[in-house]
Amino acid sequence: MITRDELTGLILAGGQGRRMGGRDKGLEPFAGRPLVAHVRERLAGRVAEVLINANRNAEAYAPLADRVILDAEGGFQGPLMGIYSGLRAAHTPWLLVVPCDSPALPHDLVERLVADIGKCDIAVAFDGERLHPVVALIRTALADDLAAALADGERKIDRWYARHAWCRVDVSDCPDAFANLNTDDEKQRLERALSEGASGPGGKKEPLSP
Repeated sequence: MITRDELTGLILAGGQGRRMGGRDKGLEPFAGRPLVAHVRERLAGRVAEVLINANRNAEAYAPLADRVILDAEGGFQGPLMGIYSGLRAAHTPWLLVVPCDSPALPHDLVERLVADIGKCDIAVAFDGERLHPVVALIRTALADDLAAALADGERKIDRWYARHAWCRVDVSDCPDAFANLNTDDEKQRLERALSEGASGPGGKKEPLSP
């Protein structure tokens, strides 16, 4: 079993946020806090270190990470470059990757991926209908292979995964937890769902997902 000390968490926040008018998506307010703060809660205490991959506003991300890392190469080359940057920066055998814009991820996400990876090198969340390639557990020894793929022009995460021993991790019991927020409308809808549907007995707030 992979232990906490063998895990580094990586939050991908290095995109351009084009569908949000170019705003830095990870810092967008959601239920009173930045989106990235909600995602960090799913990793904190479950991994040895939390990294945030950000290509701007590093000073704003710094309080929420053990380290903020830039893409290894500039030019906003996409999430595969962010994953490579995390693999290269990690000091542990495993990297657990999550996006900055999925604030309702399961609280036991780390445990699920670790439990189901078996002998594979990559485990990817599968909600029963589709894969979520930026929610994954990846062996950091694959960094050099990914560097070679990037040098050859590869930018598709699923194609790179297919080169290795990978598996699906069934998260079909909570598919809505993996929704990522690309627009203001999507963000506002999930905020409303949180405020309307997350109140437990006595008015205590409960998480949206398991």
